[in-house]
Amino acid sequence: MSSLTISPEEEKRVKGLGFLNNKGTDNFSARVLTVNGKITAAQHRCIAEAAELFGNGNITFTTRLSIEVQGIPFDKIDDFRNYIAKEGLKTGGTGAKIRPIVSCKATTCKFGRLDSFAISEEMHHRFFEGYNDVALPHKFKMAVGGCPNNCMKPDLNDMGIVGQLIPTHDLDKCKGCKKCKIEQVCPMDACKVVDKKITRDTNICNNCGRCVGKCPFGVVDEGTPGYKLYIGGRWGKKISIGKPLTTIFKTQEEVLDVMEKAILLYKDQGIKGERFEETIKRIGFENIEEQLLDDDLLNRKDEILNKELALAK
Repeated sequence: MSSLTISPEEEKRVKGLGFLNNKGTDNFSARVLTVNGKITAAQHRCIAEAAELFGNGNITFTTRLSIEVQGIPFDKIDDFRNYIAKEGLKTGGTGAKIRPIVSCKATTCKFGRLDSFAISEEMHHRFFEGYNDVALPHKFKMAVGGCPNNCMKPDLNDMGIVGQLIPTHDLDKCKGCKKCKIEQVCPMDACKVVDKKITRDTNICNNCGRCVGKCPFGVVDEGTPGYKLYIGGRWGKKISIGKPLTTIFKTQEEVLDVMEKAILLYKDQGIKGERFEETIKRIGFENIEEQLLDDDLLNRKDEILNKELALAK
């Protein structure tokens, strides 16, 4: 097998641009950024053309919903970038900073409890683009899941949203049916008829909202939309399931502000080389949550962004 002939410095430079070496060659795979997996038909055609003109014609997809074009020679990297730029496309998504945002298709899914396309696009612009030049202690991944089905695995990201629909029970309308529609439809077995009245165990209920509108007598006709936020998840050689904050946020603005505080906290209090999950363990979940529910981090935003990362002692 042949080996890479360019210098380590050049390899590092183009990796920062989103080009990863195809082992044993001087060819690279370009990571083309999407907005959470969404591209236009024109952009799709442009990528296909670029793959044939500059790569080996193969296109793959990453776990962060980026598009990867394989087999691009080192001396064709600039030509590739210029070609896809005509459709507004860029490469990137590597390094110790915020990685591309990912989301499920809750906007169009029958189980979706939030507009995943809208909120993930806002996160893309506010965090991925807005913090593009901000060096963090390590890579930082975020995901949006539209409901507790967890298709996008938000709790295995450094930070993730899960859409909620908190049911409102009007027990005065309950007839104590022998075959309760609410009990039958609940996937968590959180709803049970006890003494001829429906009950809901809030310790088991995950606010999926499947019960809303199912009772013919109107016991659960309404639900309150919300956002559950998980922090400290990760997968790979070391796996950690994120822990949810105790507050279920009621507005998109509210949850996005808390997410920005988490990024600032990681920049401010994380140690270089440390994943967010390790920062949380070192400082303590309760301490972290208290800071995220306060406004001090946002008030100190400029100060935090201008400070150097802490180094391990």
